[in-house]
Amino acid sequence: MIEVFILAIALSMDAFAVSIGLGAKKNTPGLPLKAGLFFGIFQALMPFIGYVGGKGVLGWIEAYAHWVAFGLLALIGAKMLYEGMQEGVEEEIAAVTNRMMLILAIATSIDAMAAGFSLTLLEANPYVACLTIGITTFAFSWGGVLIGKRSGTWLESKAEIFGGTVLILMGFKILLF
Repeated sequence: MIEVFILAIALSMDAFAVSIGLGAKKNTPGLPLKAGLFFGIFQALMPFIGYVGGKGVLGWIEAYAHWVAFGLLALIGAKMLYEGMQEGVEEEIAAVTNRMMLILAIATSIDAMAAGFSLTLLEANPYVACLTIGITTFAFSWGGVLIGKRSGTWLESKAEIFGGTVLILMGFKILLF
């Protein structure tokens, strides 16, 4: 279960980073709750979709499943590391609308769908794992908005780098053990 919690923290770092940016740039009433709900729900649903898809193809690639999981986690982690090292890439957000939050929630959770494949290799209940990922992301997103309001965006890139590093390390763990 500790692996699921570590995965949940790593996957929530994208949403955490975006939430910090939202909090630093916008002072919208109810934004912490809105960010938590949007990001948390999508971060819970996408790994489940990845898990179901992974179960469907696991029989075909079972001999290589560890390599596939490693590759997906390493790619996602590398992408997060790259994004964390970029400066000034994020564009200014004009308004925090439900449509914009939906787009951000989907964008930050696409990686979680690919990481959901790794749930097929962990000895964990997928429902509990996805719920854990969703609740963790909700908490990190809520807190991210509040942190962004108080401290600005200096923590954004550090969250991306941390999440990317953890995903790469989890990929190695799946590959080696």
